[in-house]
Amino acid sequence: MKYKTLDDVELQGKRVLIRLDMNVPVKEGRVMSTARIDMSLPTIRKASEAGAKVMLISHLGRPAEGQYAKRYSLNLVAGILSDALGQHVPLIDDYLSEHPRLENGQVVLFENIRFNRGELENMESLSRQYASLCDVFVMDAFGAAHRVHASTYGVGLFANEVCAGPLLVAEIEALSRVFEDPKRPMLAIVGGSKVSTKMMLLDSLMKRVDTFIPGGGIANTFLVASGHDVGHSIHEAGLVEFSSSLIQSARNLGKNILLPDDVVVADRLAADAAAAVKPVSEIKPGDMVLDIGPMSCKKYRNAINASQTIVWNGPLGVFEYAAFSQGTRDIGQAIRDAGGYSVAGGGETLAAIEQNDLADGISCISTGGGAFLEFLENGSLPVLTMLEQSARRSGLNRDHRILRD
Repeated sequence: MKYKTLDDVELQGKRVLIRLDMNVPVKEGRVMSTARIDMSLPTIRKASEAGAKVMLISHLGRPAEGQYAKRYSLNLVAGILSDALGQHVPLIDDYLSEHPRLENGQVVLFENIRFNRGELENMESLSRQYASLCDVFVMDAFGAAHRVHASTYGVGLFANEVCAGPLLVAEIEALSRVFEDPKRPMLAIVGGSKVSTKMMLLDSLMKRVDTFIPGGGIANTFLVASGHDVGHSIHEAGLVEFSSSLIQSARNLGKNILLPDDVVVADRLAADAAAAVKPVSEIKPGDMVLDIGPMSCKKYRNAINASQTIVWNGPLGVFEYAAFSQGTRDIGQAIRDAGGYSVAGGGETLAAIEQNDLADGISCISTGGGAFLEFLENGSLPVLTMLEQSARRSGLNRDHRILRD
């Protein structure tokens, strides 16, 4: 892949617009995890210390496009950035009509870009407005790199100079290592509530990995496909046949799909629900599977320890509740302590890593969820195409997927 990085660009005195992924979880007016902000700090510091006039943009949540909503304001993020950077980072609302005047080294944060009409549609007029703000556009939001939006893609078609930020480069290099030439054996753990959201990934991974471990609702669907009753657990009855075909395909390819031997069940999903460990053969109609059991943890740990490349996307159970968190904790610790090369990504995975203090020892922690999955499926992302086009200086005459006003 041929594109410019931040090291290729002169920053002193330049107006530098950096697209970051600071889409942090917010609950009851509090930021529940600062992981994405923390991982963005080196890029911000690098630009500020180089004497750039630094402007940061990001989205937060899913507000109705073009409409301000207080609950999706980046005000809390501005406060966290101010403390982390040791300088006041103001949140600027009206930055499109009146460009801010900054000093060299100063950092400002623009309000949620999804409050702008045309952001999600990649509208050309908005893309040009973003580009007019800066001398250099830095794309460093891997978590949004699969989105063809005005702030991730369109702006790069019109900015004077465009480059990839350090975080984006590091994540692409880590995932390329997994996609292109992984050390064997390779193991993938994919959790989540739905097979339907990860069908293409599961099909693609099955051809690439040596061992596959489904988790959460995905594991439940695979259990049903294997002939087990999962009670009233989350699963997708309409995709049991698809899951069954993947199991058969894995057998034909000599791959391993590891399903749980025992599970933690309760009669309802609640923090105070009574938990019980059962073999999968003894799941009752009134049971809800909410975690894997100790025998399953041991089997999975052995598979992880025997692997040279490990991909982790999604928890093994409802880790937010203590009674159903052990499986995710044990498997996360096994990945952390394993000798293989490990890549973990996805919003829930990030939260589990932070909750259980697992970061040290995991080779690469990706800020992306959808981008993480799409790269593993296809080996590329729309934003990488934009960066390569910009580097060739011929991108403006190619197919940009820009929506005209």
